Amino acid sequence: MRFDLSGETQGEWFKFFQTIIKEDGEKEYLPPAEDAGSVCLRIAPVDVIEEIRTKTRKHVKAIVLNTASKAMERIEYDDQTPEQRKEENRLVMDYAIQDWTGILDKDGNEIPCTSENKQKLMAIPQFARFVGRCLQLIIGANAVSEEAATKNS
Repeated sequence: MRFDLSGETQGEWFKFFQTIIKEDGEKEYLPPAEDAGSVCLRIAPVDVIEEIRTKTRKHVKAIVLNTASKAMERIEYDDQTPEQRKEENRLVMDYAIQDWTGILDKDGNEIPCTSENKQKLMAIPQFARFVGRCLQLIIGANAVSEEAATKNS
């Protein structure tokens, strides 16, 4: 087994699967088709999230009146416009979707894995549900492995 120690987070490959939303709102995930394309996904580490947030949020410090205590207090918060929120989501998804293969357009041509195409695909509910579910699976697997590691120590 070979491992890449370059420092870049390596993703997990998932074969594309369809989702059915039942009348009661429950989601049913279907098995992938044999000829389904595959998508490589990864979770953004804290340093990447912080870097994205510094690009898409303005950190505000202000002095305000606390109406309960009648004293002035210093507060800090992140201010973000709807456009900045959209850009933050785009950057996180651009990082999370690392690569793909076998993802085809309506004419059967391979869609290149670019930031623009990632954004277009994430606008398609079926693809967005697929990515969301795969990221949940990665997070769940990470949580289980971390729990096992703390039990063993």
